[in-house]
Amino acid sequence: MAFRLSNNLVGILNFLTFLLSIPILAGGIWLKTHATKATECEKFLQDPLIAIGVFLLLVSLAGLIGACCRVTWLLWVYLFVMFVLILVLFCFTIFAFVVTNKGAGEAVSGRGYKEYRLGDYSNWLQNRVNSTKNWNKLRSCLVDSKVCKSLEEKTESYQQFYTDYLSPIQSGCCKPPSECNFTYVSPTQWTKNETEYTNTDCNTWDNNNSTLCYNCQSCKAGVVANLKSDWKKVAVLNIIFLVFIVIVYSVGCCAFRNNRRDNSYGGWKGGYP
Repeated sequence: MAFRLSNNLVGILNFLTFLLSIPILAGGIWLKTHATKATECEKFLQDPLIAIGVFLLLVSLAGLIGACCRVTWLLWVYLFVMFVLILVLFCFTIFAFVVTNKGAGEAVSGRGYKEYRLGDYSNWLQNRVNSTKNWNKLRSCLVDSKVCKSLEEKTESYQQFYTDYLSPIQSGCCKPPSECNFTYVSPTQWTKNETEYTNTDCNTWDNNNSTLCYNCQSCKAGVVANLKSDWKKVAVLNIIFLVFIVIVYSVGCCAFRNNRRDNSYGGWKGGYP
């Protein structure tokens, strides 16, 4: 009965996945039912969470029933989906490394933060944030999450501010670019000089806390820089997850072979010669 171990292992793994799918699906449904109170960020998560929850639920049930109840065709469907998932994860990991390979923040002398330029990043990422539809959602999400609130509440001198560390989004969205040479009042309040600006972000800047530099190219660059960092982390996690999925897929293939062997000999109740 040693070869039955693969069936049991597939069953256990998919039972755990089934349990995991329940809170994910419940979270997506909860966000959906509270849509009137949800922020743009939360609305953005609704459909993906529900889709992931349903996917995990169906796939885990297919693997669980296929392995434990010896339903060969269901296990075949499970393995097919797993194979497609392996291909998708592999392609996405390669793609993530390629599109995040270009671009970095620019260090500014005497500043504790970096400046970010959209043109330094890959064309694919630039196109994503330059899309009016995409950016309106991202901008609304930034405003809702109050990324600049910590700076708005600060009361410090310009010497202290210039030595502060700012995240890419704070640097790009919550203050004007350094090249504008505005007069410092507070971290989110600056006085414009009567001059012509070559950088369009200088004209876009507004001291209104709901506007600031959210419409600036530097803000888009900050979002892309943050996205680049997150995607690299996700890509590394994907490699680990990919190895795990390949192992599960291999065990599932053994379980599938066991099911076919059972069918060849008339099922496990009929015994083995």
